[in-house]
Amino acid sequence: MSDRRQNPPTVRLRRLAAELRRLRSAAALTREEVSEATGINGVTLYRIEKARARPQKRTLVTLLQLYGVSETQRLDLLAVQSGSNDQGWLRPYHSELPEEYTAYIGFETEARTVRNYESLFVPGLIQTEGYARAVIKGVLPTASHKEIEQRVQARMERQGLLVKEPPLQLWAIIDEAAIRRLVGGPTLMREQARHMLQVTEAPNVTLQVIPFEKGAHAGMTGSFVHMDFPDPADPELVYVDTPAGDLFLEADAEIRRYKSMFERLQAVALGPDDSADLLAVATEARD
Repeated sequence: MSDRRQNPPTVRLRRLAAELRRLRSAAALTREEVSEATGINGVTLYRIEKARARPQKRTLVTLLQLYGVSETQRLDLLAVQSGSNDQGWLRPYHSELPEEYTAYIGFETEARTVRNYESLFVPGLIQTEGYARAVIKGVLPTASHKEIEQRVQARMERQGLLVKEPPLQLWAIIDEAAIRRLVGGPTLMREQARHMLQVTEAPNVTLQVIPFEKGAHAGMTGSFVHMDFPDPADPELVYVDTPAGDLFLEADAEIRRYKSMFERLQAVALGPDDSADLLAVATEARD
């Protein structure tokens, strides 16, 4: 078996996979029936439908013929297939980062809107370099200096999405614990709070804080990110970072559940103006 690292999936590859799953379902065919009718290996078909493999053009043409798609749709999906490996966001050092993280960076790069709830951390897109370095050192105590600096560099590069044209729309909700915990010490946290106040002046960035006084809330089960993309045909995505590994969720029921959870958190959190006031108070308290 090759130990060559595979490229992470792209938004276009996920879109193609989702459409092929939908077309097979509409044709009322099982994977086994498709494999028998086309000669396409069942494992290969499974990997294609899970966005783990890019179908060769002849394989895609065979599937589309079986599913009876229109000529317009065939040309559209062939165009998606031809660009499904495009990963212009990759940097040389990204090969040193965990595969799940490079996949996340790729999805985030192509997203239109990111809705991020964090219970313990300041969201990566609005962290200062000092805070990012302190967090990474604390969370990954065995990481080498090189590994830490690569992750810090990746995090700082991601923030360019907020100022590109058109900019990424970011809606972040954080628990008050994220701004009260002294990551790196009082001075660093003052800088971080001031940075958040500055960043949230941009019209594409919204920040809400859930104060301690609100008590228990739906977000206490853990942090998550919900993304959608400029093309409505591209499936929405939820990312959950767990101790057992990173999860990328895309089933309709899962997307609805996390969207509903985010809406509940929006309702319980302070509004953007009151959240800014709380940040300002936290900054003054450490002066």
